[in-house]
Amino acid sequence: MIDPRLPKYQWGQRVKTLNDLINDGGFPDREPEALLVPSGGLGEIVQVGSHTDSNTPIYLVEFGDGLVVGCLEEEIEPL
Repeated sequence: MIDPRLPKYQWGQRVKTLNDLINDGGFPDREPEALLVPSGGLGEIVQVGSHTDSNTPIYLVEFGDGLVVGCLEEEIEPL
């Protein structure tokens, strides 16, 4: 069993993306491989969860217009 990794970031924290966020199929109303948020996009963490298989933190980040994307720590950084 993999020990859970504690989240670095918290709910309500403002962040920016470190790279383009692309649709991996999680957004059925958007084309596969469509750009969801460009690198440098600003958002706010609205929920912190954990990927059950790998025990890694997953951050739900709202990027405006109601777009909420699940992000890994490696994809975002705090402002």
